[in-house]
Amino acid sequence: MKQTLQLKMGQQLTMTPQLQQAIRLLQLSTLDLQQEIQEALESNPLLERLEVDDGSEERSDTPTSAVEANDQVTAEEVQSADAIPTDLPVDTNWDEVYESGAGSTSGSSSSGGDDDYNDFESYTAAGETLQDALLWQLNLTPMSEQDRMIAMTLIDSIDNDGMMIATMEELLESFDPELDIEEDEILAVLHLIQNFEPSGVGGRDLRECLLIQLRTMNQDDPAVKLARQVIDRHIHLLGGKDYAGLMRRLRVSEDELKAAIACIQLLNPRPGSEYQNEEPEYVVPDVLVSKLNDRWQVQLNPEIAPKLRVNNYYSSLIRRGDSSSANTYLRDQLQEARWFIKSLQSRNETLLKVATCIVERQQGFLDHGPEAMRPMILADIAEAVGMHESTISRVTTQKYMHTPGGIYELKYFFSSHVSTASGGECSSVAIRAIIKKLVAAENPRKPLSDSKIAGLLEDQGINVARRTIAKYRESLGIAPSNERKQLV
Repeated sequence: MKQTLQLKMGQQLTMTPQLQQAIRLLQLSTLDLQQEIQEALESNPLLERLEVDDGSEERSDTPTSAVEANDQVTAEEVQSADAIPTDLPVDTNWDEVYESGAGSTSGSSSSGGDDDYNDFESYTAAGETLQDALLWQLNLTPMSEQDRMIAMTLIDSIDNDGMMIATMEELLESFDPELDIEEDEILAVLHLIQNFEPSGVGGRDLRECLLIQLRTMNQDDPAVKLARQVIDRHIHLLGGKDYAGLMRRLRVSEDELKAAIACIQLLNPRPGSEYQNEEPEYVVPDVLVSKLNDRWQVQLNPEIAPKLRVNNYYSSLIRRGDSSSANTYLRDQLQEARWFIKSLQSRNETLLKVATCIVERQQGFLDHGPEAMRPMILADIAEAVGMHESTISRVTTQKYMHTPGGIYELKYFFSSHVSTASGGECSSVAIRAIIKKLVAAENPRKPLSDSKIAGLLEDQGINVARRTIAKYRESLGIAPSNERKQLV
């Protein structure tokens, strides 16, 4: 085979570092973005935060720009390729788009402050666990060393809901045979633990858990006595909402059964749930929506991104034609600072453009609630703003909008649709809202079945299959009709 040299011309798509950085910033959530900005500020000496509290630092010529650049940063380098349309029916407020107000909420290092603020996480962190609470009570209870060992084994066998998950056989096998521990000893210690707080802890099943809690109530109350009979003997009928069967077997009136059921509803089937303290998850809205003069106004949250600029002092040290390592380093950092500022501005412009388009199309939802939600898909917004669907997907992922009706993820406004009798379309979000409203207004004695709900929707011109109603009902956390039946 003979080796030759050939010259070819071709085109290919290349992901430049600038484009990669812009895409990465675009898909970051608010908290991740703040962390990314802080890391960039710490690693790049040419990039600095503009302190808005100092009047001497502010520039009057660029009050709403994301960039406070020196003479070496041109306007073309900081302008985004896409311009916001000026003829949208929804107002777009650019004032203080990139200012951080009192500073970044996450990622900014505190330069001082009192100890109470510094210890904030100690107050919001997860508290003690259920096992910690039980062991604390155990240490206050006098008992022999062997019983204490049994008690610690039992506490380790209690799950986070407060239920005993180990069987008696498993417990007996877990002890050393030389200790000669019998089942009666384990039961005696278990009954002692069942007197600990929270009430109902250590129950081996739901029945025992509820009976333990009933023991703490007034035993002379007829409702409590009847509740004990219902739980002890007929808990399966109670679970199946067979109230007629309960009244027949217990030979009680409807009013008496109502009082017993009201007593049972005060009990907690998961007594350990109050100790399940998880780390709090914070949501910082990216977009703020408010109504002003009968028009919906959209603006970026000024707290999500601080105002950045290129450091004047370090940039002035750069010399043309100087190839020293220090000058090369400063020149590279200057270019990275420009890229980062431009990518950050592009991200916020794209986010504002997409949010504005969403609000324009979902004004009915903002005015009247979920029942007025319009069906919308990513392709609709992509076509309206002139971007690719993948870009819209990145913009709307883990981004939140603060509205007068609450905080919603941007993905919430995109939903599938079903056809209506008039030939139109109805959003699945609107159908869920209608189902929730129908169930809230139903007769508790005769709750609506999925078929009945489908019929009521059909009367409104919305054609939805019964299995679709069941799927939407389950997504809303609404139980089937036989489980919603109540005595009123």
